[in-house]
Amino acid sequence: MATLANPVEMAAEVKGRFGAYGGRYVPETLMAALEELEEAYERADADPAFHAELDGLLHHYCGRPTAMYFAKRLTEQLGGAQIWLKREDLLHTGAHKINNALGQGLLARRMGKQRIIAETGAGQHGVATATVCALLGLECVIYMGEEDMRRQELNVYRMRLLGAEVREVSAGSATLKDAINEAMRDWVTNVRTTCYILGSALGAHPYPTMVRNFHRVIGREAREQMLEQAGRLPDVIVACVGGGSNAIGAFYEFLPDASVRLIGVEAGGRGSGLGEHAARFQKVGGGLPGVLQGTYSYVLQDEAGQVSGTHSVSAGLDYASVGPEHAMLHDSGRAEYVSCSDEEALQATVALSRTEGIVPALETAHAVAEAMRIAPGMGKDEIVLVNLSGRGDKDMGILARELHLGGAPAENKGTSAPEESL
Repeated sequence: MATLANPVEMAAEVKGRFGAYGGRYVPETLMAALEELEEAYERADADPAFHAELDGLLHHYCGRPTAMYFAKRLTEQLGGAQIWLKREDLLHTGAHKINNALGQGLLARRMGKQRIIAETGAGQHGVATATVCALLGLECVIYMGEEDMRRQELNVYRMRLLGAEVREVSAGSATLKDAINEAMRDWVTNVRTTCYILGSALGAHPYPTMVRNFHRVIGREAREQMLEQAGRLPDVIVACVGGGSNAIGAFYEFLPDASVRLIGVEAGGRGSGLGEHAARFQKVGGGLPGVLQGTYSYVLQDEAGQVSGTHSVSAGLDYASVGPEHAMLHDSGRAEYVSCSDEEALQATVALSRTEGIVPALETAHAVAEAMRIAPGMGKDEIVLVNLSGRGDKDMGILARELHLGGAPAENKGTSAPEESL
């Protein structure tokens, strides 16, 4: 089997860097906290007892390994490549986010931190963090934009039921970027007592590396399961990309395999202009390298260098930047990045729901849409593996409005909704 040199290993000559990207761009008041976190993580990562506890909880508490499922009816409907699903939606709390939240929660307890803060967009990282804090007996404060609280109301209730304090953020666009800003302000103020559990593979070093490593379990399992169930590796792996945690978790173990295409799917939103999407790698109206919230990566920004507004029907993809490892993979050409519109994601949600009885999260539906786009042009012996990063329970309010689930059947009405309902 042909292999490639691992571009991450080739590029990461400087700790915390992925080629030109990454780094640690934070106020001086946070440097000591990040250094403390890095040292604690490196000690834990070298400790078999830490991994034994984490692996035990991932298995007995979270439900790993997650299933590898052949989507037979969707495959037949599309008439091309076989579509397989890595079922992260079956994890406890309903998404891949628990992998990282549990790892960082155990690390925080190991560091003696009793207060946890986190940010959340779609709410899944917030729910996962609140779950871990309840499990470990830690105080939990979650920052969430008021716009995201409105469209992900169910997850707000779940976090509060689990004992977390959910703090509404009304600044800026009142979405994920602004929630991260507020969480970082809290951390600066309470750095001695507080640990920040960051929810994606972005931010200042060591977060991109640490989050990726906690999610590598996705790719490790997927590799073993594909070889066992299909007898070979997939031809393509597709994952949605907001900050990029589920995608880097799915991609990383396959980076050396030249035969495996890696496709990340960003939020194409409702148009190509700035403010209409969250596609950082889009050729027209996309992002440029810059610094945002602690790291150097691609950032959607205007001609003056100001961070642009974003839009996506999915709260978890509605972010102006992307993890630095994805920036490096994009520039190296090892991974491809495409975008999918709101309408395409909604159509993919309907298709997967009605062929397989699986309702994906709207974030995940972007990856499903890309798989549906490419599969018909591939051979029937080829395999497209979709990382099904989360389930769609949290999105029922949005889906009800967008797909008119309370009225006429969706197929008799368009999937687009008035702008104010997005």
